[in-house]
Amino acid sequence: MKLNERGLLVVLSGPSGVGKGTVRKALFDMYGSDFTYSVSMTTRDMRPGEVEGKDYYFVSKETFEKKIAEGGFLEYNFFCGHYYGTPMEKVEEALLTGKELILEIEVNGCRQVKEKMLDAVTIFIVPPTKEILYERLRRRGTESQEEIEERINKAKAEFGLAYQYDYIVVNDTVANAADRIRAIIRAEHARTKRSIYKYYEMVGDGSEQ
Repeated sequence: MKLNERGLLVVLSGPSGVGKGTVRKALFDMYGSDFTYSVSMTTRDMRPGEVEGKDYYFVSKETFEKKIAEGGFLEYNFFCGHYYGTPMEKVEEALLTGKELILEIEVNGCRQVKEKMLDAVTIFIVPPTKEILYERLRRRGTESQEEIEERINKAKAEFGLAYQYDYIVVNDTVANAADRIRAIIRAEHARTKRSIYKYYEMVGDGSEQ
């Protein structure tokens, strides 16, 4: 029996290039997994292989800024000349139906989420070494040299913010990282603060304790 009927909001975060998207996809592909991915909205151009509504909602700058003014984002950020954000209505809809909702966002966005949703589970994904991350960013080939340097400088600052997260997961291999994250999600469902009220409904109100 599931003691926590409300969905669990899980935030996967970390420096750009650490492999958040790859780990998230591996997590979803694991046998028995039943997660929902929170699709972010962005003003950047679609990259080769990306799909509208699956990887991102691609919108104009004007549309995005209108949504900001309406308070329509759980979090948003402006980076490398583009907006990125998580639509609030999609998050609430998923959690109310009891779904496990996975957000894949940058460090600044994670901080905004924790301010608005105190029960969110935050996971900081890190590479085995900083040098591996920097080399991966240089080899990715999807940004200009200026954007690459900006991402590297940003990553250097973000490593020092790991203490703000609930968990740290090393992405030594994608399979290992996905397995560790699934174990965290299972453990979070059993935490007393999430399950105690449903438990009392099952066995009594706890007055005899």
